Amino acid sequence: MYETTYLRAHTLDDALAWLSEHEDARPLSGGMTLIPTLKQRLAAPSHLIDLTRIEAMRGIRVDDGILRVGALAKHAEVAASPVVASAIPALAQLANVIADPQVRNRGTMGGSVANNDPAADYPSAVLALGAQIETSQRRIAADDYFIDTFETALEPHELVTGFAYPIPLRAAYAKLRQPASGYAVVGVFIAQFADAIRVAVTGAGASVFRWLDAERALEAELSEAALASLTMDPGALPDDDHGSSAYRAHLIQTYARRALQTLLAQSSRNIA
Repeated sequence: MYETTYLRAHTLDDALAWLSEHEDARPLSGGMTLIPTLKQRLAAPSHLIDLTRIEAMRGIRVDDGILRVGALAKHAEVAASPVVASAIPALAQLANVIADPQVRNRGTMGGSVANNDPAADYPSAVLALGAQIETSQRRIAADDYFIDTFETALEPHELVTGFAYPIPLRAAYAKLRQPASGYAVVGVFIAQFADAIRVAVTGAGASVFRWLDAERALEAELSEAALASLTMDPGALPDDDHGSSAYRAHLIQTYARRALQTLLAQSSRNIA
């Protein structure tokens, strides 16, 4: 690792001031991506700004039908939260299958979404649930946030501070885990709202994306038969050591069906 200066921020204002003062500074939360990057000498920030003591970026609660999660919420906290389990059980279940216990106890929701790894789990939930990404400057709709591989709508030194998730009627997530890393070879998150169905796919593109054909089909008929009539064009899908583009196209259909089966099996207690 290159020499760097460590600074621990106790307020959001402190973190933003240091990031503005030091052009090559990088924020640090769980460090699940940044620390390995530093070890491999792929990055050399002049300063590391530790965000983990900023109370304003913590907390999990429900306000007026919105699940609010602070950016510093660790995956294990989300997985174990009774608030999340009550509001959006699929989000808790997703958090519980991220990587491994070590990562789940260090990695944060904010860090994952800010990084936007194309095979990360959280982006599929953020996009399918139509969440708002709250930052140090503004709120960004999920549909406008994810741009490309490791690229988001965030400006330099703009920090993700939290998330506002509309609570769906039902939701479900299914993925094929990459055995070594726990990342999604393909993951599909389906959310049912009173007026829409949203389907997001991770692990199968340059970035997470919505499967609009599936959304239209499921809005017309919420059934496995509606998905069975769809095909996924492999042309835009990655072809790598983890799977060919044709295989990923098949996986998207398979795991969309599995997510839908889980969604349909859920209690309708919250559905008017």
